[in-house]
Amino acid sequence: MTTEPIRDKKQLRALANYWLKRGNLRNYTMIVLGVCTALRISDLLRLTWEDVYDSERRAFRAHVTLTEKKTGKHKTIALNRQAVKALSLYFPHRRGRYIFANNREGAAAISRTQAWRVIRAAAEAVKAAGRIACHSLRKTFGYFAWKAGVQPVMLMDIYNHSSFEITRRYLGISQDDRDKVYLAMTLF
Repeated sequence: MTTEPIRDKKQLRALANYWLKRGNLRNYTMIVLGVCTALRISDLLRLTWEDVYDSERRAFRAHVTLTEKKTGKHKTIALNRQAVKALSLYFPHRRGRYIFANNREGAAAISRTQAWRVIRAAAEAVKAAGRIACHSLRKTFGYFAWKAGVQPVMLMDIYNHSSFEITRRYLGISQDDRDKVYLAMTLF
């Protein structure tokens, strides 16, 4: 079974706010940054504070630059206001080099399994619809970008997909979405 994007902004906010209300800024930031950057969980968990914060200027960077683990491709991602806001909230509480550090001594990054637990716990608590897991964050970015009118070719480029078919599946285009197109057309 494949994971699905979160298709409802109210549920998306509830998912992130689940952790914010509990004072867990690491988990909140992971969800916000995961959606805002559309990174695979393996790349998201490898992010360090140095990747997002310029200590000389004492300011967050405008972009994150990295090499994708899966593809080996170089990628530059603009950090939007929501991402910077989440990072700013969490920054004073950072523990070590990795943004998403575990709670143990040495502060290595949390595992993919732990990231899955974080997302699943929030999804279950807020009764998020669909099969929600780590990859849902990445897919959610594309789903809302597509709904906002971003061209599919741009999403293919952002995701580094080789075909539109792969991107179409990512977007989670449903029969309801197709029905809206048919019903909105007034041709005669």
